[in-house]
Amino acid sequence: MIFSEKLQILRKNRGLTQEALAEKLNVSRQAVAKWESGQVYPDIFNLIQISTLMNVSVDYLVKDQDCAVNISNERITDLDELISFRLEANVNTYAAFMNEVESTRPASHDFRYEKGDYVYHDTYVGGEQFAGEESVCKKGTALYAMNYLGRVLDDRFSGDFLKEALRHADKKMPYRGPEIYQSGEFTYKCSVTGDFNWFQGFEEIYLNETKVYECVFHGGTLR
Repeated sequence: MIFSEKLQILRKNRGLTQEALAEKLNVSRQAVAKWESGQVYPDIFNLIQISTLMNVSVDYLVKDQDCAVNISNERITDLDELISFRLEANVNTYAAFMNEVESTRPASHDFRYEKGDYVYHDTYVGGEQFAGEESVCKKGTALYAMNYLGRVLDDRFSGDFLKEALRHADKKMPYRGPEIYQSGEFTYKCSVTGDFNWFQGFEEIYLNETKVYECVFHGGTLR
């Protein structure tokens, strides 16, 4: 997704017209229209203003995250296979209310998915404030791990919406959920730096303009 597309989605998620956004940024409506059509690019001052207003990073705005994961369409690599399995496990465990298994630690919630030589395991503790780790092994060798720490900020948070958003992860954003996902009054956002080998990220959920959930995560491949 490129900047012009991100700006349109973020503006609409905030319920702003081009005129309203222009007024908040102290620019003309024509300037906003040109940004959203991809004709011109805002300067760094306006990028900072946009990032502050929309509560996203400048890095998120300027980076085309279609390039965040290098996957070849011509040849399936070990990394392609690993990412595909992680995405398959994602829609067969916590995010899909499936394959919960016996706790491996006191008071933990555990999910496990196996296919062929691969095994995925996700374990977390806590509730409204939680921490966990997911890992992928192949033939008994650990290949990938990711740690996460999050919290609910408002009683109106919907766990079902979080799971729904996580189920929409794809090969462009295989870490947690997609860059942006919206359903009804809820909006999910995810920003990542790095690639699947070594990354860190942040996800959040808004109910209209109120942030109701946030989670930080980091991970990568193992050797």
